Amino acid sequence: MVVEEWPGSELSDEELDVAYNVRRKAGEELFARHMARYRDESARAVDGLPGHPGIVYDEASGERLDVWGAGEGLRPVFVFLHGGYWMALSRDVSSFMARGLYEQGVATVVPDYTLAPKASLEEIVRQVRASIAWIHRHGREHGLDPARIAVGGSSAGGHLTGMTMVGGWQEPLGLPGDVVKAAMPISGLFDIRPITRVYVNEAVRLDVERAAALSPALLPAEYRCPAVFVVAENDGEGFLEQSRSFQPKWGAGELLVAPGRDHFDVVCDLADPASPVGAALLGLLRR
Repeated sequence: MVVEEWPGSELSDEELDVAYNVRRKAGEELFARHMARYRDESARAVDGLPGHPGIVYDEASGERLDVWGAGEGLRPVFVFLHGGYWMALSRDVSSFMARGLYEQGVATVVPDYTLAPKASLEEIVRQVRASIAWIHRHGREHGLDPARIAVGGSSAGGHLTGMTMVGGWQEPLGLPGDVVKAAMPISGLFDIRPITRVYVNEAVRLDVERAAALSPALLPAEYRCPAVFVVAENDGEGFLEQSRSFQPKWGAGELLVAPGRDHFDVVCDLADPASPVGAALLGLLRR
């Protein structure tokens, strides 16, 4: 595998920061408002909602997940992997879509994962895959249909979604190759080699070779699940290009550019089934 050159490797460090530092693009005031919205809308979404919060899904790390919106019988499940550049946020502020999906007959699972730099990115990927394995093995006990698992996530969570879409990890965990039936990476990172020259690398500590090995765009996938690759119209240019490049390579999905949205508010449309993003998610879940 050639890892010395990658899309954007010819850019200066400043140009890469402009492309990938979406917090800088938003500004601190708007960024703070977005984070408050995540917290407030998540609290409202799960208030009084049937669920099973705080379940340990991975004994090795002790990490936990929340199950929201399980009803009678088995429901299709949407697994949401939060963003935060692998080093911020949590399940507690990432369940804002749970009530809207519950009303549409869908359960939501939101896992935590150990954040960088405490955990390596390899370990974070392992934990996320372990959460999928837990749902497949134990979901029925909590009203989840293990045959109808869709995975989505925003930003770094979009990268982690990609790492559940590719092949090679399912068999060692005793899972079918098509355990993930559909995917919706939002503002995802699919070739993470640019991160080796962005401020985020102070926490994730990748070299180019390890970044290549953790890049969904560079990994094999015999089974290609249906997918919608979402990116915001006003996203960072690096994120726009990542989705534009990977979607045609995947070949089993479509690109959805959410009009008028930025990197942080596009994910909130998951809570609105009438929005283009919410409607696309329901379409995936109902296939």
